[in-house]
Amino acid sequence: MAKNDPNDSPPPYYPTSIHTLPPLKSYEEVVYGVGPGSTPLNHPRYVPRYPAHVVTPQVTVGSTPPSRKRRRCCNNNAQCYGGSGGTFLVLGLLALAIWLGIHYGTRLATVVIFSDDDGNFNNPSVNQPTQEFDTCPNTTEICDGIRDCTLGTDETNCVRFAEDGRLEVKTSQDGRFLPVCYSSWNQNQANQTCAQLGFRNFYSTKEATSLESRGLTVTSKPSAPIQGRVEISPSCPDNKVVSLQCTDCGVQQSTARIIGGSVARSGQWPWQLSLHDRGSHICGAVLISKDFVLTAAHCFLRNNLSPRDFEVYGGAVSLDSLPAPYKVEKIILNHNYNSTTNDNDIALLKLTSPVVFDDKVQPACLPASNLDLAHRTECWTSGFGTTDENTGGVSRDLMEVNVYIIATPVCNNRRVYRGAVTNNMICAGDLNGGRDSCQGDSGGPLMCQIGERWHLVGITSWGQGCGRVNRPGVYTRVTSMLPWIYSTMQQEKP
Repeated sequence: MAKNDPNDSPPPYYPTSIHTLPPLKSYEEVVYGVGPGSTPLNHPRYVPRYPAHVVTPQVTVGSTPPSRKRRRCCNNNAQCYGGSGGTFLVLGLLALAIWLGIHYGTRLATVVIFSDDDGNFNNPSVNQPTQEFDTCPNTTEICDGIRDCTLGTDETNCVRFAEDGRLEVKTSQDGRFLPVCYSSWNQNQANQTCAQLGFRNFYSTKEATSLESRGLTVTSKPSAPIQGRVEISPSCPDNKVVSLQCTDCGVQQSTARIIGGSVARSGQWPWQLSLHDRGSHICGAVLISKDFVLTAAHCFLRNNLSPRDFEVYGGAVSLDSLPAPYKVEKIILNHNYNSTTNDNDIALLKLTSPVVFDDKVQPACLPASNLDLAHRTECWTSGFGTTDENTGGVSRDLMEVNVYIIATPVCNNRRVYRGAVTNNMICAGDLNGGRDSCQGDSGGPLMCQIGERWHLVGITSWGQGCGRVNRPGVYTRVTSMLPWIYSTMQQEKP
């Protein structure tokens, strides 16, 4: 967490000797490759703080992670995939995939999952990224409340939340997201809808006003998904629609803070988590419900991943005083994650048991689907990352710093990141330098206060150096990831 004001006393710098982590040199704030002959990354990233014995190669999403050096074809052609035999094999598999797609509506859903469900951790081939075929009949209707596809993807992107928590549902009848009329709503409907989305129950529901001319009325149909229990109505009585909140989120227990990069107080950022790999802090993470955690996909770029290697700690403001950890049951990387460009740099962790909320541990609010923050909006980022790019160790204390949203056209300026920032990313910091995330902050939150609650706007992803002029931090844009987040939570709901 880089400090922004040189006139303030600097945050403590910790020598590498007190950590179990290897020292970083001044040029190691970014990953440029994985071995001799590798192609440099176009987009540097904040390096996860892996333990010293961990190798961190690049991972191509949806395939087994490559070795550090390119494997040569062996002498025995029968054991190789090179040459004409391998070509025919690839073509044959491609033809089979096309045939399946034509005849059965099969589509490839590259779901990257590391799971301990089978408990088989001695086999090195287990828990590598996997591809799953989602088979959908030609008669599939999206958002009709009936699961047609084998993975259920036809029914997992049918619910979203607009401003003020207004519930919007997409149905097969219309194909648009429409508000739900409050006149036909009750607490049982609220509980069912939040449970459908992967939450255990609902926190609050109330009426809100909508200017939308059409709405959805809840019927008495027994179908469980909300999209199968509604029908289109010309309008909602008095324009009153449903506002739904599935969890009490974004509430700070401590609100006093010092602008300019400082040690955070207990309860100030209760959704901040520390992700540990085999006993060492490597990344930040964000609690979003009792069962699910968000972090960066690039925090898991090493071979032989097992969820049992990872733990997350909540409610901590010091790495020297950690509470009991939360165990990880499953690691799910975004299926569109690109390890070269850092696009879609997000992962969802499912915990083995629900988190108990208290004054120190609370979830962050997910943003509204239509949230659009103006340039120079003040937000905050936090983490246990190093306080200076030239130091080797992470901070032992949770640090915080206020940053400003930087419009994407500005961030893509030729003097800044020259078009490297995609629509799935958001920049924040200060073009004059100083306010920034740093190594070890990856996966942590970029939070903005909207009304009385704090919303997760970004997930720390990458940057060039820390706190440099014209090199702000780049975060995964959470609004772009909402369909994936809600879809995945639905598929993995407890």
